[in-house]
Order: sequence, then C-alpha cells, then structure tokens
Amino acid sequence: MRARRALSISLVLAFILALGAACQQAEGPGQAGPSPTPAAPAFQPPQDEIGVVEIKPGEPIVLAGALVIAGPDAALGTDSMRGIEIAIDDLGGELLGHKIELIKEDTGCNPEGGQAAATKLAANPKLVAIVGTSCSSEARVMAPVINDAGMVMVSPSNTAPDLTDPTKHVEAYLRTAHNDKVQGKVAAEFAFNFLKVKKAATIHDGSLYAEQLANVFAEEFKKLGGEVVAQEAVGPDDTDMRPVLTRIATQQPEIIYYPIFTKAGGFVTRQSKEIRGLENVKLMGADGLFSPDFVEAAGDAAVGMYLSSPDVTAFGSGYQDFVAKYEKKYGEKPISIFHAHAYDATMMIAEAIEKVAVEGPDGTLYIPRKALRQALYETANFQGLTGNLTCDENGDCADPKIAVYEIVSADTSGWPDQVVKKVYP
Repeated sequence: MRARRALSISLVLAFILALGAACQQAEGPGQAGPSPTPAAPAFQPPQDEIGVVEIKPGEPIVLAGALVIAGPDAALGTDSMRGIEIAIDDLGGELLGHKIELIKEDTGCNPEGGQAAATKLAANPKLVAIVGTSCSSEARVMAPVINDAGMVMVSPSNTAPDLTDPTKHVEAYLRTAHNDKVQGKVAAEFAFNFLKVKKAATIHDGSLYAEQLANVFAEEFKKLGGEVVAQEAVGPDDTDMRPVLTRIATQQPEIIYYPIFTKAGGFVTRQSKEIRGLENVKLMGADGLFSPDFVEAAGDAAVGMYLSSPDVTAFGSGYQDFVAKYEKKYGEKPISIFHAHAYDATMMIAEAIEKVAVEGPDGTLYIPRKALRQALYETANFQGLTGNLTCDENGDCADPKIAVYEIVSADTSGWPDQVVKKVYP
C-alpha cells in the first residue's frame, strides 16, 4: 500500500515538472529566454597620428619617383625610374585592387631641384610614398619637407653617410643604396692593396655625396698606411679644371679619386691628360660616373680609369631576369647602376602598404602614414634583387656589395659589357 502511494506521488511530481517546463517554453515577450546576438560594431577607419591616406573605390594608389631625369646626370635617374616602372609591371600595375599611379618629378641632382620637387610632392594629399632621390644633396633638403608632410621616401641611390647619421637622420627617410662608409673603404683598399699606390689625391664637387665619399676614401687610405697629398674641390659647372689639376700634380700623387658627376667628371678626366706630372697617374671615380654619358663626355681619356660601384655580379638570382625585362621594355641594357635598388625600393614600399592598409566595407582603402613608415623600418630579410635587405633604425636597408670596374673602351655602343669590366674583388 505504501509502495503504491509513493509511486503515485512520484508520477504527480514528474507531471508538474514537465508542465512547468512546457509553460516556460511558451512564455511570451518580456519573459526570460535566450540572450539575443549582439550587433556587430560599426566600422571605424584607422586612426594615425600623422595622417591616413583615403583611397576610394576606383581611385589609384599614388607613388612618386623623385629622381634626376634631365640634364647631364639624367642617366642616373632615368635608370632608376625604369627600375620603378618594371617593379610596377611585376605587380601587375595594381595593388590591393587599386591601379598604381606613378608621378615623375625631376630633382636636378642639386639642392634647388630637391627643394622644388619636395614642395610639389608634399602638397599632394593622395601621395602615399616616394622612391627617391637620386643625389644625396637633393635628399638633404627634401627629407625634412616630406617628413613634415607625414610621407615617407626610400632612396635607391643616395649614398652619403650624413643621411643616416643618427644625429642628422630624418624619420621619413630610408634607402636601399649602400652607405659610402662601405664604398669609400673598398675604393681605398683597392687603391692601396691592389694597385699598390701609396700617395693619393682627392677631388670633390661640393655636393654632399662627393665630399663625404672623398673624405671616407682619404680616411681609409691613411688607415692603410697611404698618404693623402691633396684634397681639392671643383664646382659642378666648372669647365676649366687645369688649375686644380696643376696644384695636385705638384704633390706627385699616384692616384686621383674623384667621386663626382658626369659634367665635371668629363672635364677632369680629359684635362688630366694635359697636365705635366700626371701622365702616369691613375684615375678613379665612383658610381656617380657609372654611365655611358660619362664615358662619352670623357672620351678616350676614360679608358683605363676605374670606378667604384655596386657589384651587379653579386646581385640575386632574379637580377638577370630583370635585365632581360629592362632590355625588352626599353631597347637597351641598364644605363647606370641603381636600377635594381629602385626596383627593390618599390617592392619594399608595396609590401609595407599591403601590411598596413585597411579596407572599409564600401571598398575604401585606408593607409595610415605612421604605420607605413614603421612597416618599412621593420623590413627584415627582404629578398631583393640587390640582396637580403634589412632596415636599421636610421634607414639603412642595403645589403652592400661594392666592386671596382675598369673602363676598357670609349665605344658606348657596347655598354656596359664591352665598356666596363669588373676587376676587384
């Protein structure tokens, strides 16, 4: 009897619990139930302390090439501009679904040209980044302007140590070109150890590049045990170099190192052959003279002289493919020496843009400027044409490989293979 009563009570309790559950499921609005899914937060464009470039659907990503593309040193900048263009070709002409637009500004290879180009470029709010400049003196005046505008620039051919000196470096500035602390040392070692000369003279043209490179060469030459018997200067537009060369001749140097540019370099080279006492002196320039334009300006007097410059034979495996593209696109082989550095600078910028760009729900692309700079400084082990690039805190990104070439012919129709040959190392 008690067992039946207990069973009845259990059945009643089970019925009540089931009924309660059913009633709870049937409760209407306002009663306790599953929590609703929270709405997704509205899209917020990225914030950046120095600005954000906003690129709407259908608008291009704007880059600039700020290089010397006119005048006697045009080969230097034109060669680099072509490196930029081939990089853009290899990117398919677009980035993150936006066409790449390239603005070309001539910088003149002088401070005045650099200032004019900087002022114009800094006024363009759509400009994302700059590949440039060609000459160090341009960069010294351009970099502060570009920095103040919140932009960033990567030079393919500035080599003056001053530009990445920690006490003078401007945040907006980086380079894929070597630091002339490297080039000057190699040039001095070549002169002292390979040519076996013990007395040297230098000439610069007052530019940041030439003066600092000549000074590095002189310091390194003296460290090796050599004597620097003269350190002279000429103007970039001077045509009569005989007074300077005559003074140098009185000191009886065995080599003259003049890392200057095409116009003045041509006059120094030709007129040195006219000066008594310099008949057997060895002549040596640097990468600012590495072009068929210089060989034409100097003529036969250039044959037998030496040029310190980047070592193209040590570039990455993709370099020969690049040269083939260059020749197909422009109908000639590279006309100077920094084309691959410009290619690498462009590709570094493209990679940094891809890292920091944010796309909004409507397709608008946002590129934060400070973040873009930071991404460039964080470049590490970047496999470029010129080597394995890693940027330091002062903007030096190069994997520097310097060689010395001898000019063996004045016939520039065979440039470069029949005109210059690598002799060191």
